[in-house]
Amino acid sequence: MKSIFFHLMPYRDLPADFESKYESIWVTPPNTELCDPQKVAQYYQWNLDELELADRLGFDGVGVNEHHQNGYGFMASPNLMAAALARRTPNNSAIMVLGNTLALYAPATRVAEEFAMLDVLSNGRLAAGFPVGTSMDVNFCYGVTPTETRPRFREAEELIIKAWTQPGPFTFNGKFNKLRYVNPWPQPLQKPHPPVWLAGGGSVETWDLAARRDYTYSYLSFFGAKFGKKLMDGFWNRMDELGVDRNPFRAGFAQQICVSETDESAEKEYLEHCSYFFNKCLHIPPYFFEAPGYRTRKSTEFAIKTNQPGVIAASAALEKNWKTLNEEGFIIAGSPATVADKLIEAAKTLRVGNLHALLQIGSMPHELTKKNITLFAEEVIPRIRHIWDDEGWEHKWWPKGAAERSASGTSIGADRSKSSPAASQA
Repeated sequence: MKSIFFHLMPYRDLPADFESKYESIWVTPPNTELCDPQKVAQYYQWNLDELELADRLGFDGVGVNEHHQNGYGFMASPNLMAAALARRTPNNSAIMVLGNTLALYAPATRVAEEFAMLDVLSNGRLAAGFPVGTSMDVNFCYGVTPTETRPRFREAEELIIKAWTQPGPFTFNGKFNKLRYVNPWPQPLQKPHPPVWLAGGGSVETWDLAARRDYTYSYLSFFGAKFGKKLMDGFWNRMDELGVDRNPFRAGFAQQICVSETDESAEKEYLEHCSYFFNKCLHIPPYFFEAPGYRTRKSTEFAIKTNQPGVIAASAALEKNWKTLNEEGFIIAGSPATVADKLIEAAKTLRVGNLHALLQIGSMPHELTKKNITLFAEEVIPRIRHIWDDEGWEHKWWPKGAAERSASGTSIGADRSKSSPAASQA
């Protein structure tokens, strides 16, 4: 299983009364009142230090993403962070940008250009994430009409892939992108293009795109494998219907993880910061969370059926109920052995080969984050790395320039010669 240290980059010092005093962590939290640029300068240095530490310790990848006008994860330009990481990750971890919110770019050739730059700069280590984007970012912060969100995404995806694979200059005459000349310099180093990783929270249409284009799909939620099972069962059932193999590396999931020397010490060290995350970083009113028209009817019906668990998580965090947070799977915490056992169970349950490990959570300070990263790298990764080896699958979606790791996390080159036992492709 591939382990990716995925960093949200939250604001770590929100006031104690934030969730009772302010409307939302996203869209409207007053920036001059709550966001201290001097603190942010320190956060960004810590964030990059933490990601670079993960590279040195042998994580397979380091991950960044895009959000706007919020204190939950204020990485407005993940490409800036990825550019810094491309030069400061000598152990050649994959650079996972999950991703650029396609509907926000007009023209979308900007994404094609910057991702190509990152691929060349990193010597072929880029995984190009194409998220539809949250309603908060796309509709409320950037003013995209909700019903245009997915059409803009689909057209942008088509344009970017053509820009990477079709010799230029050529003309593109879409509804949202009308370009007389498409001829981006440079082209990506990876051919035919960097692997595309889709990220979502349960939109059925995204599954179909993953199957049709042979992309990966990562379920990015904060509610764990217990609640993710119904969604990922739906994903795999849809792959079966479309004749796509069950290669676990087609799929990934995000998990908040807290590693300590013992199960008991994990609670003492991490409970405060997990509560901060669920109480403050997920303080989003329903009217911001999903604008009318943002999600299709088909995906809305599926979301209702899957019983979204946000209320349970919020209640447990409010009560600082460590037992509930663990038993419900919102966090996986404890000793390295406990964490590894739970992660193996979660990965097998969801049938996923890519773990987006959230190891900096909420208000977690820098030194504790480094401890969490280090314990995970040294004592958890060796236990979980080979859980899919007996099935013999090939990871076709891993960046070609990224190092392959041994059980200890050291680089062993880039041999991807193993073939898949499965037959049919999308």
